[in-house]
Amino acid sequence: MILEGNYAMNRQKLVSQIRRYVPYNEQEEADKALILNWIEKNDDAFLRDNVVAHMTASAWVVDKDRSKVLMVYHNIYRSWSWLGGHADGETDLLAVAIREVKEEAGISDVRPVSEEIFSLESLTVDGHVKKGRYVSSHLHLNVTYLLEADSEEQVSVKADENSGVAWFTPEEALKKSTEPWFVERVYAKLVEKTKSGDKRKLNGKSVDRIKGCIKKF
Repeated sequence: MILEGNYAMNRQKLVSQIRRYVPYNEQEEADKALILNWIEKNDDAFLRDNVVAHMTASAWVVDKDRSKVLMVYHNIYRSWSWLGGHADGETDLLAVAIREVKEEAGISDVRPVSEEIFSLESLTVDGHVKKGRYVSSHLHLNVTYLLEADSEEQVSVKADENSGVAWFTPEEALKKSTEPWFVERVYAKLVEKTKSGDKRKLNGKSVDRIKGCIKKF
Protein backbone atom coordinates (compact mmCIF):
# COMPACT_ATOMS: atom_id res chain seq x y z
CA MET A 1 0.00 0.00 0.00
CA ILE A 2 1.32 3.44 -0.94
CA LEU A 3 0.98 6.09 1.74
CA GLU A 4 -0.42 9.39 0.48
CA GLY A 5 2.53 11.36 1.87
CA ASN A 6 5.09 9.17 0.12
CA TYR A 7 3.05 9.26 -3.08
CA ALA A 8 3.05 13.06 -3.18
CA MET A 9 6.71 13.35 -2.17
CA ASN A 10 7.93 10.85 -4.75
CA ARG A 11 5.69 12.36 -7.41
CA GLN A 12 7.19 15.80 -6.84
CA LYS A 13 10.70 14.33 -6.83
CA LEU A 14 10.05 12.63 -10.16
CA VAL A 15 8.57 15.76 -11.71
CA SER A 16 11.64 17.72 -10.57
CA GLN A 17 13.95 15.08 -12.08
CA ILE A 18 12.10 15.18 -15.39
CA ARG A 19 12.19 18.99 -15.47
CA ARG A 20 15.95 19.14 -14.99
CA TYR A 21 16.63 16.21 -17.32
CA VAL A 22 18.57 17.35 -20.39
CA PRO A 23 17.03 15.71 -23.48
CA TYR A 24 19.43 13.64 -25.56
CA ASN A 25 17.72 14.34 -28.86
CA GLU A 26 14.62 15.82 -30.47
CA GLN A 27 12.53 12.78 -29.56
CA GLU A 28 13.34 13.15 -25.87
CA GLU A 29 12.74 16.89 -25.98
CA ALA A 30 9.23 16.39 -27.37
CA ASP A 31 8.44 13.47 -25.08
CA LYS A 32 9.70 15.31 -22.00
CA ALA A 33 7.19 18.10 -22.64
CA LEU A 34 4.40 15.58 -23.25
CA ILE A 35 5.14 13.62 -20.06
CA LEU A 36 5.31 16.72 -17.85
CA ASN A 37 2.08 18.09 -19.30
CA TRP A 38 0.28 14.79 -18.79
CA ILE A 39 1.40 14.38 -15.18
CA GLU A 40 0.44 17.95 -14.34
CA LYS A 41 -3.04 17.66 -15.88
CA ASN A 42 -3.98 14.11 -14.86
CA ASP A 43 -4.24 12.97 -11.26
CA ASP A 44 -4.46 9.36 -12.48
CA ALA A 45 -1.38 9.54 -14.72
CA PHE A 46 0.29 6.80 -12.67
CA LEU A 47 -2.66 4.41 -12.93
CA ARG A 48 -3.78 2.08 -15.70
CA ASP A 49 -7.25 3.46 -15.02
CA ASN A 50 -6.16 6.27 -17.34
CA VAL A 51 -6.75 4.31 -20.52
CA VAL A 52 -5.32 7.00 -22.83
CA ALA A 53 -1.81 7.28 -21.34
CA HIS A 54 -0.11 6.28 -18.09
CA MET A 55 3.35 6.20 -16.56
CA THR A 56 5.70 3.25 -16.89
CA ALA A 57 9.28 2.54 -15.85
CA SER A 58 11.89 0.68 -17.90
CA ALA A 59 15.38 -0.58 -17.16
CA TRP A 60 18.40 -0.78 -19.43
CA VAL A 61 20.34 -3.41 -17.52
CA VAL A 62 24.07 -3.77 -18.17
CA ASP A 63 26.83 -5.81 -16.59
CA LYS A 64 29.73 -4.27 -14.70
CA ASP A 65 31.98 -3.70 -17.71
CA ARG A 66 29.08 -2.61 -19.96
CA SER A 67 29.75 -5.41 -22.45
CA LYS A 68 26.37 -7.11 -22.02
CA VAL A 69 22.69 -6.11 -21.89
CA LEU A 70 19.93 -8.08 -20.15
CA MET A 71 16.78 -8.70 -22.19
CA VAL A 72 13.61 -10.79 -21.98
CA TYR A 73 11.50 -12.37 -24.71
CA HIS A 74 8.17 -10.58 -24.24
CA ASN A 75 5.08 -12.75 -24.71
CA ILE A 76 2.76 -9.97 -25.91
CA TYR A 77 5.21 -8.19 -28.22
CA ARG A 78 6.81 -11.47 -29.35
CA SER A 79 10.24 -9.91 -29.34
CA TRP A 80 13.34 -9.61 -27.20
CA SER A 81 12.99 -6.39 -25.25
CA TRP A 82 14.17 -4.37 -22.29
CA LEU A 83 12.59 -4.88 -18.86
CA GLY A 84 10.05 -2.75 -17.08
CA GLY A 85 6.43 -2.28 -16.15
CA HIS A 86 3.52 -0.08 -15.14
CA ALA A 87 3.71 2.39 -12.28
CA ASP A 88 0.34 1.11 -10.98
CA GLY A 89 0.02 3.99 -8.54
CA GLU A 90 3.68 4.04 -7.50
CA THR A 91 5.49 7.34 -8.06
CA ASP A 92 8.99 6.09 -7.22
CA LEU A 93 9.70 4.86 -10.74
CA LEU A 94 13.27 3.83 -9.96
CA ALA A 95 11.88 1.40 -7.39
CA VAL A 96 9.39 0.17 -10.00
CA ALA A 97 12.18 -0.44 -12.52
CA ILE A 98 14.30 -2.37 -10.02
CA ARG A 99 11.35 -4.45 -8.85
CA GLU A 100 10.36 -5.31 -12.42
CA VAL A 101 13.88 -6.50 -13.25
CA LYS A 102 13.92 -8.76 -10.21
CA GLU A 103 10.50 -10.18 -11.04
CA GLU A 104 10.95 -10.54 -14.80
CA ALA A 105 14.48 -11.95 -14.79
CA GLY A 106 14.53 -13.75 -11.45
CA ILE A 107 17.67 -11.99 -10.23
CA SER A 108 18.20 -10.53 -6.77
CA ASP A 109 21.24 -8.28 -7.12
CA VAL A 110 20.36 -5.31 -9.31
CA ARG A 111 21.36 -1.73 -8.55
CA PRO A 112 21.13 1.69 -10.19
CA VAL A 113 24.21 3.03 -11.93
CA SER A 114 22.64 6.39 -11.11
CA GLU A 115 19.37 7.40 -9.49
CA GLU A 116 18.95 10.01 -12.20
CA ILE A 117 16.82 9.42 -15.30
CA PHE A 118 18.68 7.75 -18.17
CA SER A 119 16.11 8.22 -20.92
CA LEU A 120 12.56 9.40 -21.65
CA GLU A 121 10.10 7.99 -24.16
CA SER A 122 6.47 8.17 -25.21
CA LEU A 123 5.66 4.66 -26.47
CA THR A 124 2.65 3.49 -28.44
CA VAL A 125 0.98 0.26 -27.37
CA ASP A 126 -1.30 -1.48 -29.85
CA GLY A 127 -4.54 -2.99 -28.66
CA HIS A 128 -4.10 -6.50 -27.31
CA VAL A 129 -5.64 -9.16 -25.09
CA LYS A 130 -4.19 -9.53 -21.60
CA LYS A 131 -5.48 -12.06 -19.07
CA GLY A 132 -8.55 -12.62 -21.21
CA ARG A 133 -9.46 -8.93 -21.47
CA TYR A 134 -9.03 -6.61 -24.43
CA VAL A 135 -6.80 -3.60 -23.73
CA SER A 136 -7.31 -0.68 -26.12
CA SER A 137 -4.39 1.05 -27.82
CA HIS A 138 -2.77 3.66 -25.58
CA LEU A 139 0.49 5.42 -24.67
CA HIS A 140 3.15 4.46 -22.17
CA LEU A 141 4.83 7.60 -20.83
CA ASN A 142 8.10 5.99 -19.93
CA VAL A 143 11.04 6.81 -17.69
CA THR A 144 14.15 4.67 -18.20
CA TYR A 145 16.90 4.00 -15.66
CA LEU A 146 20.37 2.55 -16.19
CA LEU A 147 20.79 -0.45 -13.89
CA GLU A 148 23.65 -2.86 -13.29
CA ALA A 149 23.56 -6.58 -12.52
CA ASP A 150 25.90 -9.57 -12.44
CA SER A 151 25.75 -11.45 -15.74
CA GLU A 152 26.87 -14.61 -13.92
CA GLU A 153 23.81 -14.69 -11.65
CA GLN A 154 21.25 -17.30 -12.63
CA VAL A 155 18.17 -15.94 -14.39
CA SER A 156 14.65 -17.35 -14.74
CA VAL A 157 11.57 -16.51 -16.81
CA LYS A 158 8.32 -15.03 -15.50
CA ALA A 159 6.04 -17.32 -17.46
CA ASP A 160 3.00 -15.03 -17.51
CA GLU A 161 5.07 -12.23 -19.09
CA ASN A 162 8.09 -13.67 -20.88
CA SER A 163 9.47 -16.91 -22.24
CA GLY A 164 13.17 -16.12 -22.29
CA VAL A 165 15.81 -14.21 -20.31
CA ALA A 166 19.33 -13.72 -21.63
CA TRP A 167 22.38 -11.49 -21.72
CA PHE A 168 23.49 -10.18 -25.12
CA THR A 169 26.24 -7.93 -26.35
CA PRO A 170 24.84 -4.52 -27.34
CA GLU A 171 25.31 -5.49 -30.99
CA GLU A 172 23.37 -8.72 -30.49
CA ALA A 173 20.62 -6.90 -28.62
CA LEU A 174 19.96 -4.64 -31.60
CA LYS A 175 19.66 -7.66 -33.86
CA LYS A 176 17.51 -9.73 -31.49
CA SER A 177 14.62 -7.28 -31.29
CA THR A 178 12.02 -7.68 -34.03
CA GLU A 179 10.53 -4.23 -33.43
CA PRO A 180 12.17 -1.86 -35.97
CA TRP A 181 10.95 1.36 -34.34
CA PHE A 182 12.28 0.29 -30.94
CA VAL A 183 15.62 -0.72 -32.43
CA GLU A 184 16.15 2.58 -34.23
CA ARG A 185 14.55 5.02 -31.81
CA VAL A 186 15.11 3.44 -28.39
CA TYR A 187 17.61 0.60 -28.16
CA ALA A 188 20.21 2.12 -30.49
CA LYS A 189 19.96 5.34 -28.49
CA LEU A 190 20.48 3.49 -25.21
CA VAL A 191 23.45 1.59 -26.60
CA GLU A 192 24.98 4.85 -27.81
CA LYS A 193 24.37 6.58 -24.47
CA THR A 194 25.81 3.68 -22.49
CA LYS A 195 28.96 3.62 -24.58
CA SER A 196 29.51 7.37 -24.61
CA GLY A 197 28.22 8.24 -21.16
CA ASP A 198 27.08 11.47 -22.81
CA LYS A 199 23.55 12.85 -22.50
CA ARG A 200 23.99 15.87 -24.72
CA LYS A 201 21.54 16.45 -27.54
CA LEU A 202 22.30 14.56 -30.70
CA ASN A 203 23.19 16.63 -33.71
CA GLY A 204 22.56 15.41 -37.23
CA LYS A 205 25.87 13.57 -37.38
CA SER A 206 25.09 11.65 -34.22
CA VAL A 207 21.73 10.52 -35.58
CA ASP A 208 23.44 9.34 -38.76
CA ARG A 209 25.99 7.50 -36.63
CA ILE A 210 23.26 5.60 -34.78
CA LYS A 211 21.54 4.64 -38.04
CA GLY A 212 24.90 3.54 -39.38
CA CYS A 213 25.37 1.29 -36.36
CA ILE A 214 22.00 -0.35 -36.98
CA LYS A 215 22.86 -1.06 -40.62
CA LYS A 216 26.15 -2.67 -39.62
CA PHE A 217 24.39 -4.92 -37.10
